[in-house]
Amino acid sequence: MRTLRDRLQAGSDKPLHLLKGRVHEVEGRGRTGFALYHAARLAGPIFWIVLAHDHDRPMPGSLPEGVAERLHFIEARDETNLLWTVEEALRARPVSLVISAPEKPISLTAGRRLQLAAEAGGTTGLMLIQEGRGSNAAETRWKCDPLPSPLDSTRHRWILNKNKRGTIGIYDVSWNGTTVAVHLVPQAGERHQPEGPPR
Repeated sequence: MRTLRDRLQAGSDKPLHLLKGRVHEVEGRGRTGFALYHAARLAGPIFWIVLAHDHDRPMPGSLPEGVAERLHFIEARDETNLLWTVEEALRARPVSLVISAPEKPISLTAGRRLQLAAEAGGTTGLMLIQEGRGSNAAETRWKCDPLPSPLDSTRHRWILNKNKRGTIGIYDVSWNGTTVAVHLVPQAGERHQPEGPPR
């Protein structure tokens, strides 16, 4: 089975690629894992901007290889300061990825401001949103959840349900959370006709 890295290097298929210079959104119980996967994929400094009272953040020892030394946490005291900090980080050209988890819905105006900042800096933004609290300005929106499996705790379903420049899709992936390699797992087939009598 080819890993996602193989597919990206071949350039033929980029199903999980986040467009640079744009802001994307992810919701669901697996949104932090999705963010960490992209942090491992992208080279360069990473900014993770959180509200000061939000303690739902990854610990340095649990991060994928090579991420901890590039990751900078910033705490904002309220939602307004959080969005301002995200905007400023997106404008900074050396930054490769800005991750943030706002608590409130992102207005269309705020979403457009973030997109303009990402374009100016050529930076990828990823907003970890609560379900239904995204912005219409988002380039893509993902829903990410772990898949229950007694044999494999690395299975996830990543659903691309909004994409301004391409198709949408459902991707079952197997990711161990430590490297950039992801296996795209084929979904179980469905029978389209009744089973014949046993022979």
